[in-house]
Amino acid sequence: MNSPTLTFDFTGQSVIVTGAARGIGLELGRFFLTAGARTYLVDRDAEEVKARAAEIGATGLAADVGSTEQVTEVVDQVVRETGRLDVVVNNAGILRDSVVWKMTDEDWDAVLNTHLGGTFRFTRAATPHFRSRGYGRVVNVTSYTGLHGNTGQANYAAAKAGIIGFTKTTAKELARFGVTVNAISPNAATRMIESIPDDKKAEIAAGIPIGRFAEPREMTGAVGFLASVEAGYVTGTVLPVDGGLSM
Repeated sequence: MNSPTLTFDFTGQSVIVTGAARGIGLELGRFFLTAGARTYLVDRDAEEVKARAAEIGATGLAADVGSTEQVTEVVDQVVRETGRLDVVVNNAGILRDSVVWKMTDEDWDAVLNTHLGGTFRFTRAATPHFRSRGYGRVVNVTSYTGLHGNTGQANYAAAKAGIIGFTKTTAKELARFGVTVNAISPNAATRMIESIPDDKKAEIAAGIPIGRFAEPREMTGAVGFLASVEAGYVTGTVLPVDGGLSM
């Protein structure tokens, strides 16, 4: 596979990426660093996120996106250290799969609180800083499952569908302040995909027109565009980056 050649200039900007200890989040961290941004990788796995951040030259911060206090601390630290916040990528997520009649309250709440709650908390915490500067970019990560459902993933599907509604609503609310809010719907070979049984994974891959799952780094071009100055007239959109799966 050829290496990506698409570039954007984020020199001087400050960027937060959540769920960034591995997979898509880590690759986005690399991308923003290469593009010149002060990049903060956020993950609840403190040891791993700090190790990965050190490897690539970013700042690793341990935080649970389900905690308002911890989210606020991250945003405040970024603004305190850099004097600004330009981009938030809400990528953090977990799986707690089960058919609905066996799903516990705890598994329902954990997934909703991480995916949807984390997206809400980081967007809310960033908004005063965006408004004060008249500029900001939010890129959320949703899923094909949020529109089409998937057996055993009622909690995940509900969370991802919620992110779509949240993206469109906040795009309308924040547009007048120079803030855009968009989302991608990826289909990459992350740890979540690897947790799917091989037979089911092969079945999904067979339904992808391009015929394979993406590498996590293949998400960087789409996120980079939506987070860029050049995308200032794009807001409230959900961009499928899924090899044609959603057609």
